[in-house]
Amino acid sequence: EGHGFLYETFGFRPQFSWHVDPFGASATTPTLFALAGFNAHLISRIDYDLKADMQKNKKLQFVWQGSPSLSERQEIFTHVMDQYSYCTPSQLPFSNRSGFFWNGFATFPDPPKDGVYPNMSLPVTDANLHLYAQTMVANIKERAAWFQTGEVLWPWGCDKQFFNASVQYSNMDLLVGYINKHSAEFGVTVQYATLSDYFQAVYSRNLTWEIRDSQDFLPYSTEPFQAWTGFYTSRSTLKGIARRASSLLYAGESFFTQYVWKHPEGSICKYKALKQLQSLRWAVSEVQHHDGITGTESPKVKDMYLNNLMYGMVNVKKLMASIIFDINNAKKNGEVYSSVYTEGSGKPDVDLYVVVYNPLAWNITTFIKVSVSSEAMSVYDELGYSVPAQVQSSVESQSTYDLYILVAISGLSYRKYSIKPSDGKHSAFIGSSIKYKRRDLTRADQQGQRLFPVVNNCYQIVFDQNTNLMHSITDRETNQTVQFTQEFLEYHVNGDTKKGPISDNYLFAPNASAVPVSKAVGLEVMSGSLMTEIRQYFYSNVTSQDYIYAVYTRLYSVPEGYDGKLLCHRIEQEYSVGPLELNREAVLRTSTSLNTKQLLYTDNNGYQMQKRPFKAYVNNTVARNYYPMVQTAYIEDDTTRLILLAERAHGVSSQGNGQVEVMLHRRLWNNFEWNLNNNLTLNDSSVVRPVIWLILGTKPTTNTLYRASGLALEHRPVVMFGALSGDKPKLPRRLQQNSVDDLPVTLPPNLHLQTLSIPGWRYSSNHAEQVHSIHMGKQKQGDADFSRVLLRIRHLFEVGEGPVLSQPVTVDLKSLLKGLGSVIAVEERSLTGTWDVNTLERWKWKTAQYPGKKFFNSTETSEDFTVTVNPKEIRTFFVYFQVQ
Repeated sequence: EGHGFLYETFGFRPQFSWHVDPFGASATTPTLFALAGFNAHLISRIDYDLKADMQKNKKLQFVWQGSPSLSERQEIFTHVMDQYSYCTPSQLPFSNRSGFFWNGFATFPDPPKDGVYPNMSLPVTDANLHLYAQTMVANIKERAAWFQTGEVLWPWGCDKQFFNASVQYSNMDLLVGYINKHSAEFGVTVQYATLSDYFQAVYSRNLTWEIRDSQDFLPYSTEPFQAWTGFYTSRSTLKGIARRASSLLYAGESFFTQYVWKHPEGSICKYKALKQLQSLRWAVSEVQHHDGITGTESPKVKDMYLNNLMYGMVNVKKLMASIIFDINNAKKNGEVYSSVYTEGSGKPDVDLYVVVYNPLAWNITTFIKVSVSSEAMSVYDELGYSVPAQVQSSVESQSTYDLYILVAISGLSYRKYSIKPSDGKHSAFIGSSIKYKRRDLTRADQQGQRLFPVVNNCYQIVFDQNTNLMHSITDRETNQTVQFTQEFLEYHVNGDTKKGPISDNYLFAPNASAVPVSKAVGLEVMSGSLMTEIRQYFYSNVTSQDYIYAVYTRLYSVPEGYDGKLLCHRIEQEYSVGPLELNREAVLRTSTSLNTKQLLYTDNNGYQMQKRPFKAYVNNTVARNYYPMVQTAYIEDDTTRLILLAERAHGVSSQGNGQVEVMLHRRLWNNFEWNLNNNLTLNDSSVVRPVIWLILGTKPTTNTLYRASGLALEHRPVVMFGALSGDKPKLPRRLQQNSVDDLPVTLPPNLHLQTLSIPGWRYSSNHAEQVHSIHMGKQKQGDADFSRVLLRIRHLFEVGEGPVLSQPVTVDLKSLLKGLGSVIAVEERSLTGTWDVNTLERWKWKTAQYPGKKFFNSTETSEDFTVTVNPKEIRTFFVYFQVQ
């Protein structure tokens, strides 16, 4: 969205990126930025002792091959800022005032009337000009010793600086002019520069650089007791909503694109629709800020993010509902919707329609949950056939029931299901409940185990009635049984800076090992023919009224005739956590009999997996072995793997052999002055309800399952509701299938349709033409361009991961998209769309392994519209259709 704006407005395409402030650096970033056409990348915050070592050995610059599969094809030159990080040093040897910040520190939102800001540096005068120059030159020379070339990148400014730029520049100009005038004496010249100027100078030296492989720079610590591993979990609710919003945007984009091309006669205003999508595009982009999704912002900023996300989500849901309404009223097939809306009322006295859209480009079989007000319900599909469903008492409310409907939907299609009061013949199964006595864990050891199993076609989960805890899981395919227990624990953290390290939005600083939180567990099992739900409630002791923790574990049984492979292999867990006591950090620890040697794997931004060996440190070992789980984490031994898939980001760690623990929630307060001033103590008293799917099995089996399962969790179907007006069609009259279902878009299982959208940008695909029209002042004003469709396809597997799934895949775009219309042209573009890949010439940096190789150009699309996607590749296209 941002690159499109810059290119359309200024004809400018960025080629250098910097991440000066994010807390650590992911190995996915260099790959994505290389795909976007960048020549070099800059990072700053990496572990303090690693940075010191790299600095000493002049290794702060390297060529980073972030993806093991794409290696040198998508590498990028990377510069790590030295120990001074991204701010100008502020110590002035000749004055007790800080230096180089002549406009002082900003005061928002009320600037001082007299224009005197706090901490304004000593102005540059004839008297101190030479002293200032000496200080600046000394610092430049100190830094020069840490790099291989004579060019030093000297950042000028800091957070919230240059708010009064004229004051800054009038002082800077004097100093720069003076140093350059006396460059022979100082041995230094200084120039104002962009990243482009700096990297150009380094590139022209033609040195040979070391290669860094796909290892990332996580976790990040600034000193022995300051591990920045708390932000992986801070503001869990915001993290959950940001991910849901992103998923809804993904669904809305493809739904709208199909509407535009399949229903040219539709009555929806396309310009308004694009504005609705744009409001969510902007909100989802904005919350990616390094003080947004991380949860390191103050409460009022968090509220702004949430408001913008909610506003955008409401817009996109309205758009999707109005498209359904428009298509169905246009069909005139005997059904007329009186309304389509996005929240279910669950009133069975009207015929309730559920419209379910599958945003993935694969066929899915899954359950959706609808709240209803009675147990006696029946569900039918468009043809009037009965649909398998199960109804049971709701976890959340006493007065409603949860109706689980089994839906099977092809790629990028929707289906309609009607929910009616039961006619007795085709009723939904009613789940039956068994409540077990609350168990005192402190006395459970005295009795022998009393085990009971819960079974589907893939797993047998065994619970122990003496403790009401999980005992083991058996993979029924191999008959392998893994001991398996789960418990909630809390890390207690210090809130007083006088007493030691503190935890806050950023930092995780536990006092000691985590402490178990519950001495008693209640258990209820809801069993039915489609699903068994095990509800566990964790109490602080046997007599407590309320629980702070709960787990709802669901195991699905899929009837004959449905493809239940993914559904059967998922053990779904939903947690309820909170409100926590102050200065507590809550984790769910899963302990297994797998011999993992404390080796953990976690993902980088949901794109690739990273190996995380446990490291012992002198200090703070617990916190420094926490890693971000953006979507996936797993542990394994020689034969068996346990995978966790999350629908929002969490911190994750393996603190013991066979263990994996996930941080679910944090509530903190401390008296650190800076935190209090910026409101960064995280006094979060909310209840969070994250979801994690577990998959257990052999490595080959889990390998084929977990990526598709992760996407199925991230992109769950979008559910809308409709009520009919006028004559109800008689069932089971054969209704016309929906046109959205006519020709579904289906990709092979190792490819993911990353994007199918109408960006709306009006820039020319031809760069010379685009620049010319801007220079002539002829930017096309006004109407968005609906003729250009953005298509992105991603290969999910690494090289060598599986005999079949790791192979390159050839796709015929014409036949893939025939459901949308007749493809007449395809242009391959850079990741963000602004470059034609055939004209993109990225800089090739010299390395010992690849001394003179030119960058691979992307393979061109052939005349017959077939493209081959290699492992881990992401390929981006503009697609044009025949106008109907």
